Amino acid sequence: MTDAAPAERKRVWSTPAGVALCAETDIADPGSRAFVLQIGEAFFHGFVVHKAGQFAGFVDRCPHQGFPLAMELDQYLTPDGSLILCGWHGAVFEPLTGQCVGGPCAGGRLTPWPVQATNGIVRTA
Repeated sequence: MTDAAPAERKRVWSTPAGVALCAETDIADPGSRAFVLQIGEAFFHGFVVHKAGQFAGFVDRCPHQGFPLAMELDQYLTPDGSLILCGWHGAVFEPLTGQCVGGPCAGGRLTPWPVQATNGIVRTA
């Protein structure tokens, strides 16, 4: 009997437009929420931030070392809700632009994931 390593899940870095993700009210302001979408045989990992009435989406991958940002489900923001925080190495990002404003990848930015909120629903754009 052999213990084979599990197959690595294939990843994709974009999604089709028009996929309904959640109601606008499902994400507090300020707040964030993770999403994993299956696209064919692969998976997309992203998150949406709600800040000052606006929504922004990002690929869940820190530009510093490529890890997912949150160490706890849906916990992408600093405790005061002012910035996105990479829980692994402390990089901080502007919540609506993804621009890194401190930490090991200062000057870098998160990869945007186009989303929009219309008629009370957050969708991929």
